[in-house]
Amino acid sequence: MINKNWDVILKDEFKKDYFKKLGIFVKSEYKNKICFPKYEDLFNALRYTDYNDVKVVILGQDPYHGINEAHGLSFSVKDNVKRPPSLNNIFKELESDLGIKKTNNDLTNWAKQGVLLLNSIMSVVKDSPLSHKEKGWEIFTDNIIKKLNEREKPMVFILWGGYARSKKQLITNKNHYIIESVHPSPLSAYHGFFGSRPFSKANNFLIKNNIEPIDWSK
Repeated sequence: MINKNWDVILKDEFKKDYFKKLGIFVKSEYKNKICFPKYEDLFNALRYTDYNDVKVVILGQDPYHGINEAHGLSFSVKDNVKRPPSLNNIFKELESDLGIKKTNNDLTNWAKQGVLLLNSIMSVVKDSPLSHKEKGWEIFTDNIIKKLNEREKPMVFILWGGYARSKKQLITNKNHYIIESVHPSPLSAYHGFFGSRPFSKANNFLIKNNIEPIDWSK
């Protein structure tokens, strides 16, 4: 069980061969290797943000691969670990955009407000980025994006970096709003991420559509 609505929306997905094979693979990896996030945290993005409540989607590629970092939400880490460079740059842009200075690293409160923090690949082996690439996660999460695209109620898709932007082709519903830029990593942040103002743009769109905006300070 993830939660009531996602379980219904994804019920056919769970029955497909690729998902069954993915489940066998992931269980084996977690049994034999150190993997992140914790097994019970794999679906936290869906658990914290119900399908009907999604206001903003922030798409990541795969989880952080260091100890105690990933906990099932893209770009988020627990408060007791060092802040990763990409998250640090996200917070720099948040402060520049809205004057909000974040002191915590855990983005669970964003998720609980309707920000779906979805990694395209939902698990990883310790110290091995993209180690669970092309095992079935991308099929699953692409289908989540397609299901969200079908929803009539407007939402915002925030796509940072080339990988996330490649998912733009899945978002065809004109009710929704796409915000895209380079990735917030130190390699690219100064080439179009800083100054892109995604947080105010997202809230302005939500307000225009009579949807309560996100309190990014939480």
